Amino acid sequence: KSHLFSYLNHTDKKLVPSIMSNMLNPDAIFSNNEMSLSDIEIYGFDYDYTLVFYSKHLHTLIFNAARDLLINEHRYPAEIRKYDYDPNFAIRGLHYDVHRALLMKIDAFHYIQLGTVYRGLSVVPDEEVIAMYDGSHVPLEQMSDFYGKSSHGNTMKQFMDIFSLPEMTLLSCVNEYFLKNNIDYEPVHLYKDVKDSIRDVHIKGIMYRAIEADIEKYICYAEQTRAVLAKLADHGKKMFLITNSPSSFVDKGMKFIVGKDWRDLFDVVIVQADKPNFFNDKRRPFRKVNERGVLLWDKIHKLQKGQIYKQGNLYEFLKLTGWRGSKVLYFGDHIYSDLADLTLKHGWRTGAIIPELRSEIKIMNTEKYIQTMTWLQTLTGLLEHMQVHRDPDSQMILEEWKKERKEMREMNRNFFNAQFGSLFRTDENPTYFLRRLSRFADIYMASLSCLLNYEPDYTFYPRRTPLQHELPGWSDQLCTGTFRIPFLQETVQIK
Repeated sequence: KSHLFSYLNHTDKKLVPSIMSNMLNPDAIFSNNEMSLSDIEIYGFDYDYTLVFYSKHLHTLIFNAARDLLINEHRYPAEIRKYDYDPNFAIRGLHYDVHRALLMKIDAFHYIQLGTVYRGLSVVPDEEVIAMYDGSHVPLEQMSDFYGKSSHGNTMKQFMDIFSLPEMTLLSCVNEYFLKNNIDYEPVHLYKDVKDSIRDVHIKGIMYRAIEADIEKYICYAEQTRAVLAKLADHGKKMFLITNSPSSFVDKGMKFIVGKDWRDLFDVVIVQADKPNFFNDKRRPFRKVNERGVLLWDKIHKLQKGQIYKQGNLYEFLKLTGWRGSKVLYFGDHIYSDLADLTLKHGWRTGAIIPELRSEIKIMNTEKYIQTMTWLQTLTGLLEHMQVHRDPDSQMILEEWKKERKEMREMNRNFFNAQFGSLFRTDENPTYFLRRLSRFADIYMASLSCLLNYEPDYTFYPRRTPLQHELPGWSDQLCTGTFRIPFLQETVQIK
């Protein structure tokens, strides 16, 4: 045993510097599907969290406004006002069981990651979760629908929007209040009321007016947005904007981050598009918006540069522009509302903007994280290789390793988020969020500014990911591969 740990410690010390010499670039673009920018003639963009990024103050604003709506319009107890927004509580991509009022993280195979199930602000014990779900698997018919919604019998709602972070936190806070005060309540009603309050913050213009009134507080000004658009324009690329946000809001924001001439960069601008319905509903015609924000009644025969249009639908858009197929690349932050229909039904290329990516990569590049992951992987290999030894001493060591492996997994989760861990991984598997990202986005990146690092004819090649049957077993890796522990080639009795 002492020989084993001495060797592993020596191996770990050699491996960590080697891994750290090949750090990941947080400003890189990552590819799920091979794509050459030389084939792209037209670039499309969402607005919120794609062209424009918001400061930390915005989620606090949304949380507070929705909380006040719950109190003033839905008659919730005024005591919930004591809860403040915690930016470190939730992560994007979580599922919410509407009937049980549980927030949780689910992997690509519909398995709940134990230790990440929260009722209110408190974690639910693993045994209770297993009892409720007859294990940790969520059947397909209970999962959220195609757009992540809880509808048509689906009991799960998936929160994919960055704007949903305040919604998850508010749900958890109100649940916490009811539970702590032993108040009997219907979880379905709570979910609907919170959803409606969050929606009203947008629809009633509360958020838009607040941002327009103090644009420097809420919008993160960055010259790189203009630099990206200018670079594409200089190379003769056509550009368009399709957003659900209103005209005056977009206009003021774009003037702030790009300049008063921002419309000159875009061939088509569409506001209040009502995505994802925009991509599926053929009935709604476009309406032109004049300089005063008034909707005109003219029939639209052509989408003109410098004009702003409202509503409409993608089928009419394709008819009027002729922009079809793989020569179009559209960027958005919402994997479902922005990207899913475009790649599945219309053959556009898609790019996902994932702001969380930059911070997660920076964490993955730290020595502490690399040391933890190296040892965690080594422990997993040891467990697989040594489980054949049935003597009491070996079994005792194996149990110690299993306990340590569990502790290391929790430590790994805490690197990213103390409650839910990484956006992209559970303990071993990809998250359900990553599964959908891989399916609906050809490329993904932390922000549009990453495009500045690539020439307009650059080809993105996805890394060939080995399938499980293409990889050597853990024991083979330990003996001959990455970790190379020679004395494990022979049968070892741990003493």
